Amino acid sequence: MASASPGQPRPNYLPAIALTVSLFFLWGVANNLNDILIAQFKKAFVLSDFGTSFVQQVFYLGYFLLAIPASLLMRAKGYKAAIVTGLLLYGCGALLFYPAALASEYALFLAALFVIAAGLAFLETSANPLMTELGDPAGAARRINWAQAANPLGAISGILIGRHFILSGIEHDEAALAAMGEAQRLAFYRAEVLAVQGPYLVLGLVVLAFAAAAIVVRFPEGETFDDGETRGRRFSELFGKPRLLFATLAQFFYVGAQVGIWSYTIRYAQANVPGMGEHAAADMLFVSLVLFAIGRFVGTTLMSRIAPAPLLAAFATIALALSAVAGLVGGQAGLYALVAASFFMSIQFPTIFALGVEGLGPLRKWGSSLIIMAIIGGAGLTALMGLVSDRAGIATAMLVPAAAFAVILLFALSARKPATLA
Repeated sequence: MASASPGQPRPNYLPAIALTVSLFFLWGVANNLNDILIAQFKKAFVLSDFGTSFVQQVFYLGYFLLAIPASLLMRAKGYKAAIVTGLLLYGCGALLFYPAALASEYALFLAALFVIAAGLAFLETSANPLMTELGDPAGAARRINWAQAANPLGAISGILIGRHFILSGIEHDEAALAAMGEAQRLAFYRAEVLAVQGPYLVLGLVVLAFAAAAIVVRFPEGETFDDGETRGRRFSELFGKPRLLFATLAQFFYVGAQVGIWSYTIRYAQANVPGMGEHAAADMLFVSLVLFAIGRFVGTTLMSRIAPAPLLAAFATIALALSAVAGLVGGQAGLYALVAASFFMSIQFPTIFALGVEGLGPLRKWGSSLIIMAIIGGAGLTALMGLVSDRAGIATAMLVPAAAFAVILLFALSARKPATLA
């Protein structure tokens, strides 16, 4: 970050930093409410596992398609414009849940989720590089991990909101539904759809309030960082950066693994532990996110003594082993292994991001948008897991994230040497 001119006071960006850290919390809420929506929509719209995966497919498609426009806006107008735009899209997308629930149309919910994801693409594309640049480059991985510590707190909040205000706990098997009259059955489905309306209405209003705050808060201007150097630099130059390309691939598989595991934790718990209801299964997802939050703090603390790449390799190895147990053993032991894997997923996203943009210099913002585009892995791998689950069972589907962690391990091993400056 550029220093203030001699004799001039250093700009106070503490309010901007505080608001930026809050963004990590806000998108954690949205991302993990999707895990509740998958369970809710499966019941309300009578969907297969692959059918429910469209929640994540549409959501992460929004990230993929909007990452480059977000980067272009950030480079042209600065961090503030990208953050305000992202919050407006996020808030409006959440409010669209209200008419979608009134119409009881799955497709309208998917459209609303796309708008939310478009907003999150702007927020993540701007907030992640902002946190890596605000300070000593050598501490970028630790700094972004500390900022991202707000993310699992948002994720936990999302699960609690969903458990208490969306999931009804009412579960009818096929025989019970068939025994109902047509009007009674339609009333049940209708009530399950309307349950999502209130929480998303409140969320939308809260996010729009943050957008209003972002308008008046002072953010660093684009030229405060390295935009003067990036003029004339082309996006195509990124394809000559092997570290960045491997990080993008690793992020694709990491996001796919995380989203897939959390999307199907409730489904896995109910299928592998006889008699477990949706509230108890949601509690297992809640424990997963608590472990994820603890892992973020523990991992970030360890990073002061252990270099980011070796620590990432260790966490990826253990996550691989635990997800393999979930896939091959199943039952209650498999469920416990699946839940425990979240502890070791904790540092992976921000560490892959920081290692990927390391040494990019003036190409850092372009590089960050490329890594954010890799979030499309949340759509691809979740859909693949849904297909595997429909054909071979939900336990077998957990071998997909196990393979994904193997890719992340290879990236971590390759990233042990410092990247050269672009």
